Amino acid sequence: MPNPPRKLAFVLAATEQGSLIVNRFDYHALGPDRAYGVGHQLLENAAYEGEEVDAVRRLLDLRRRYFGDGVAAVDCGANVGVHALSWARQMTGWGRVIAIEAQERIYYALAGNIALNNCFNIRAIHAAVAERDGALRIPEPDYLAPASFGSLELRWSEGAEFIGQRIDYADERMVPVRAVALDSLGLTRVDLLKIDVEGMEIEALAGACALITAHHPLILVEHIKSGRDRLGTILGGFGYAVHEFGLNLLAVHPSDPSGTHIKRQRG
Repeated sequence: MPNPPRKLAFVLAATEQGSLIVNRFDYHALGPDRAYGVGHQLLENAAYEGEEVDAVRRLLDLRRRYFGDGVAAVDCGANVGVHALSWARQMTGWGRVIAIEAQERIYYALAGNIALNNCFNIRAIHAAVAERDGALRIPEPDYLAPASFGSLELRWSEGAEFIGQRIDYADERMVPVRAVALDSLGLTRVDLLKIDVEGMEIEALAGACALITAHHPLILVEHIKSGRDRLGTILGGFGYAVHEFGLNLLAVHPSDPSGTHIKRQRG
């Protein structure tokens, strides 16, 4: 007997940033000619946030210049892996990436993209980055219907972003996921910490206090949902200088000689 019809969500796309498994429904349409979502950008433009990705690659080069081979970058909220894969390809032979993603279906695409691109200097972790180790219950969107899946907030809030479909936060509709504090990963070196976790950025930083204090990595954190001022205060408490970096804050410790180049590049 033939199999019943199946709607295909995840497809393989040849992009400027590698061959990538993406969800063709990963978009929130704002009008006839306006939409956003990681999958949308990749399928419409063959690239995702190319300028930002290239800027972070330059930061990794600076860390190698001043601290030598063995550069380590952590991508919190890795989605399908555009940043992580770009970093890993560049750092072949001299660096590694930890890529962390909470949504199970998106994590499958991330892991597939790592294998497809033969970037085995990436370690993928299926988890939500949090203040402490444990478990969370998180919502599960419909991956066969349009939505910006990378914009999904794991915790309910009254002002939660509408991502293109209604998200049900009722407990019986939630699914369990591992919660991990970055401090618990036992990393012996961290050069770059990217945090884009849709409103859980402050929790992620709270779970990385020992890591930040010990390694003084460059920190790139999205401020849209956690607040520029709150994040700036927290990063300043670690002794960091904070710079605007698109929709992110870029924090540089004064002990990091990379800061001189970053200030020069940013005028």
